[in-house]
Amino acid sequence: MTSTLSPTNFDDLSPAGRIAVPEGFTMVEVGGAFIANNGPLYAKWTGESLLLGFRVEERHTNPLKMCHGGMMATFADMVIPCAAFYQTADMSSRFLPTISLQVDYMGPAMLGAWVQSEAQVLRTTRNMLFGQALVTADGAPALRVSGIFKLGQIIDDGKRKDPFGLLS
Repeated sequence: MTSTLSPTNFDDLSPAGRIAVPEGFTMVEVGGAFIANNGPLYAKWTGESLLLGFRVEERHTNPLKMCHGGMMATFADMVIPCAAFYQTADMSSRFLPTISLQVDYMGPAMLGAWVQSEAQVLRTTRNMLFGQALVTADGAPALRVSGIFKLGQIIDDGKRKDPFGLLS
């Protein structure tokens, strides 16, 4: 017996026109053209931590109308370095390329869900940054992330103190 998925119309869940984001979040430019084509991403500074998020759109989904694992992994790769920009001294002007990224998928992020992360920098050494994050979809755990990032070159001559314009 062959099982096939019947087409389902979820178009009514897709945000029309403007994307609804939680209060206090601002659209940010992160990571160059690749992320620009896969975003938009939104950020909010709480005074202690950086929250990063996006709304799952049709273009982010797999055939089951869940956010594609590749999109979730791409987002996971951004959350710890972005948090470090704001939460760790002298990191706002650093390029932080990924050395290692561990992503544990804990639950789905369905079409229309608000995906949000909160990350912690656990340790920095002379050459590396270690961090972890929890990513939720509409408040439910979706990903557990841990990563190691190289302390790369200085960006913008070290003058970049508020990369996303959230502190003003």
